[in-house]
Amino acid sequence: MTMGDRLRELRLKMNLSQEEVARQIGITRSAYSHYEINNRQPVYETLKKLAALFGVSLDYIIGGDQTRTETHVSPEAIEMIRLLNSMDQDKRKQSIDKMMAVIKQSETI
Repeated sequence: MTMGDRLRELRLKMNLSQEEVARQIGITRSAYSHYEINNRQPVYETLKKLAALFGVSLDYIIGGDQTRTETHVSPEAIEMIRLLNSMDQDKRKQSIDKMMAVIKQSETI
């Protein structure tokens, strides 16, 4: 299985469009589509972002490990990422600060 095949498989498993993946990792849809059809190879930083987004190891994406090391990412977490990515920088920081405050408060209870 090629890296492009794996990226496509992971994207479809999460019900994301190429546009959504590209936006979440900060590239164009066109650039991402080239990765899926194996016309281009992503740079290291982009690979790290893809692995984090899909909850898998870099090794799995590039094809070195045939078994998938997966971190469970809930649908709610994916939606939170989408919402945060759609905000401007100030609103995103305010939202993250509020979430962190709620988490810290729940740890003390």
